[in-house]
Amino acid sequence: MTDRTVATAGIRTVGAAPATRPWKRRLTGLVLIAVSLVAALGCRTAFTTWLGHEIGRYREYRAAPACPAGPPEHAVEDCVRTVAFTVADVHANAGKKGDHSATVTGSPFWDGTVLFGDWDPLLTGLHKGDRVTGTVWGGAVMTLAKGDDRQNSIDAPRDEPQMVAAAGTFGALIAVLTFVFGAVLLTGAGGRRLQPYVRWQPYGMRLLMTAIAACFVVGLICVWTGVPWWLTPGLIGLVVTAGTVLVHGRDRRGPAAADR
Repeated sequence: MTDRTVATAGIRTVGAAPATRPWKRRLTGLVLIAVSLVAALGCRTAFTTWLGHEIGRYREYRAAPACPAGPPEHAVEDCVRTVAFTVADVHANAGKKGDHSATVTGSPFWDGTVLFGDWDPLLTGLHKGDRVTGTVWGGAVMTLAKGDDRQNSIDAPRDEPQMVAAAGTFGALIAVLTFVFGAVLLTGAGGRRLQPYVRWQPYGMRLLMTAIAACFVVGLICVWTGVPWWLTPGLIGLVVTAGTVLVHGRDRRGPAAADR
């Protein structure tokens, strides 16, 4: 609760933070506007370049024909080839963060270390000397398999455009957030009613955390449920809007309660 002391010279707020110096406020505003421009560029890149590349590459992989029989003549092929490998080394620390990879040999072009994003379902069961079957496309190992266990490498195209859309939406949200905060700080717009709410601590940070949580959680849910990627930005926008209303609704009640 904010204590207020009435004096003949006016009203003084006890314990309030000192006012930000004008030059520092304007500098902060310029920095935030610069951040908004970078975030807007990232948003544009995500939707115009990254998203199309991921969708196109996945479709090409799914549509690629099987390579003709016989030994390969080139390391990079447009067809999908099945290759027999021998495991030379395995790095898979179940339950721990770190290197998840398998080094394989026995092919004419593609011997080397295959990286994975996780240790399951294949890596934890592999041992040096095991024979595995690899799927090769475009000069890289897409999958390794042994028996019924099959695992995609980090190079394998994934049908997850929703996460790319979520990343682009995050860029857009950050661009709007930092531009609004920066413009108000730079120009002094909004007067005394808006200025108290245009502070990175706590309001900007709360909105940033809301955007991060919404983009990550909604993006994952859309991937798991198969929601079309073009619905992802709208769903994230709804969640962020609801979170913003809750954050500022609580903040508006706080000062009012303190004055009573």
